[in-house]
Amino acid sequence: MFYDDYSRRLGFVMRVMSCRRSEKDGRILARRFGCNKEGHCVSIRGKFGSVRKPRPSTREGCKAMIHVKYDRSGKWVITKFVKEHNHPLVVSPREARHTLDEKDKRIQELTIELRNKKRLCAAYKEQLDAFAKIVEEHSNQIAKKVENVVNNLKEFEHLEHALLRSKQDAI
Repeated sequence: MFYDDYSRRLGFVMRVMSCRRSEKDGRILARRFGCNKEGHCVSIRGKFGSVRKPRPSTREGCKAMIHVKYDRSGKWVITKFVKEHNHPLVVSPREARHTLDEKDKRIQELTIELRNKKRLCAAYKEQLDAFAKIVEEHSNQIAKKVENVVNNLKEFEHLEHALLRSKQDAI
């Protein structure tokens, strides 16, 4: 959210470049955010020529970015920051709203929607984890009860056999 606000104030559109997650629990360990003009558009060509209608590229090879990492201390740490853009920035936020093309606006909308969905997914995951823990605890309790019943039955069978032997010995 910080870099998104920063990008708007400065006059460019932020894009999530990469995200590294923990293999253990799926939580985010590192993220890289950058300018939406990063990289260059690669034309897609088929066997018989261009597949797409040629359009002017919005990418300009911009290197501006920030890389953040979740530290062992439990804090987010900036590990790399490139401030310089290789293209003109929009001077004021009002101008930025007018100069963003429809694609950039849609990217912003989808980024916000994705961020909200990720928060919702994280909340659902937390609830599912709590539910799974409860189910596991109940399973353990049931397993203990079943084990007690089996042990009681074995003890009862043992007593029953001993009683039968004593009756047979008495006859």
